Amino acid sequence: MRSLRIWIPLLCTAVLAAGAGFRFLLPGDGDEERPISVGTTDVVGGLDPAGSYDTGSWALYSNLYQSLLTLRPGSAAPVPDAAESCRFLDPALTTYACTLREGLTFADGRPLTAQDVRYSFERMLGIATDIGPASLFAGLDSVSARGRTVTFGLRDRDATFPLKLATGAGAIVDRTRYPAKGLRPGAAVDGSGPYRLAAYTPGLRALLEPNPRYRGVVGVPRGSVEVRYFEDEEQLAAAWRRGDVEVAHRQLPSQLTSSLDPSEEDVRMTEAVGAEIRTVVFDLRADSPLARRQVRQAIAVLVDRGRLTSRIHHSTVEPLYSLIPRGLTGHTTSFFDRYFRDDDATARARAMLHDAAVRTPVTFTYGHRAGRSFAAEAAELRRQLEATGLFKVRIVSAEWKQFQKGYAGGAYDAYGLGWVPDFPDPDNFTSPLVGRANALHNTYASPRVDRLISLTQRHGDRRKAAGVFREIQDEIAVDVPVLPLWQKKDYVLAGPDVAGSEHLSDGTGVWRLWRLSRM
Repeated sequence: MRSLRIWIPLLCTAVLAAGAGFRFLLPGDGDEERPISVGTTDVVGGLDPAGSYDTGSWALYSNLYQSLLTLRPGSAAPVPDAAESCRFLDPALTTYACTLREGLTFADGRPLTAQDVRYSFERMLGIATDIGPASLFAGLDSVSARGRTVTFGLRDRDATFPLKLATGAGAIVDRTRYPAKGLRPGAAVDGSGPYRLAAYTPGLRALLEPNPRYRGVVGVPRGSVEVRYFEDEEQLAAAWRRGDVEVAHRQLPSQLTSSLDPSEEDVRMTEAVGAEIRTVVFDLRADSPLARRQVRQAIAVLVDRGRLTSRIHHSTVEPLYSLIPRGLTGHTTSFFDRYFRDDDATARARAMLHDAAVRTPVTFTYGHRAGRSFAAEAAELRRQLEATGLFKVRIVSAEWKQFQKGYAGGAYDAYGLGWVPDFPDPDNFTSPLVGRANALHNTYASPRVDRLISLTQRHGDRRKAAGVFREIQDEIAVDVPVLPLWQKKDYVLAGPDVAGSEHLSDGTGVWRLWRLSRM
């Protein structure tokens, strides 16, 4: 998912005490009823699940809507939520059926039926917005509903389909409230999740109150949560220091998280090796200066990830040399193996461009989401490339929604994009990023990569797909439609009076606000 959604089966989570000098509201009369305040810089692209495929939106969806399946903390195996049970009906893994729980209702009391589930999927695929999640279900051929059972027909064998159902793309909406051929305007939400949306001001706050009608695996939350949105990480850090938020998550300044003192007791910090990655996406359109593969390969030779991660991110991220991050099946170091040499990288890149008859300097536009850390990263990339004399980089920044529209419309020759997995499987770093129906809008398509992706989806035992995932990454290292930069650690800060923050996020795309409670 775009960050665009840190998972714990591969993570070891440490809860550390840290951070002297912070103040928090003290417990008192009525404190149990006061919403827990959670601060984040994630942007909500929209409240309609058919129209948004970004971290901020999906964080809310996992609390306001139900999917047929969900993921428990620390587990890569989906479990029923709106469903009572789900299973493949055939050995070919092309027919999947779920039976709904009895007595499901939306938050307003209207019954939730299998027809609502069918409608939600057909609507999402029919609308198919440029920045929506339809690409995640490109292999879905049909949806039928009978009684309490929903049956999905797949074009090809896909062992990852249950994981896709557990994402925000599988959110179930009320078919009487959401139009079939367009996105629902406004800030209303009609879902069946553990919370209902009591108040919402775009870009500022979302007040979530427990939904007493929720029937699912996580149970009704204990209290309300107020999510507060900040324009950038420095504003979030300032709010954290003032005690304006009791929990802070995504994105925190690297200077803050790298300087916290584990010996203090005022604050709990959860640190996990995350699956969030950062990449440079290249525009492969014919009129782009980066359309030629040799140009992208030269950039792959020149980018120094070590300097980028240490200078800009204070070592709170780690260099990444593959599309699939460490800890997931099939991870390799394909870009390191192919492009790193103990020689003069500039001379090697110059020779590559000369042999391809590419005139230098190559001038191109690099886009990034507005924000201090994104700007600093873009400036460092420009410094590295322009220092060689081989490239000239023009940097363009935009607020998140405008940035989304920009890269979807081909406004940048290259752009920086974070990716947080929708579900804990290496497929989520291949199919939506480099498959034919990918979500990056860079026109990359490779019949060989598509064929390899299809082969990985045939294996229920994901370990058997490891070799094919390595082949995919080797192909991507040659074609360079994207350039992996780093893999990020995940940090959650919580005040002394809030419990459950260690379960808030684990990279499965589920933001577990219901796990937060007052101590």
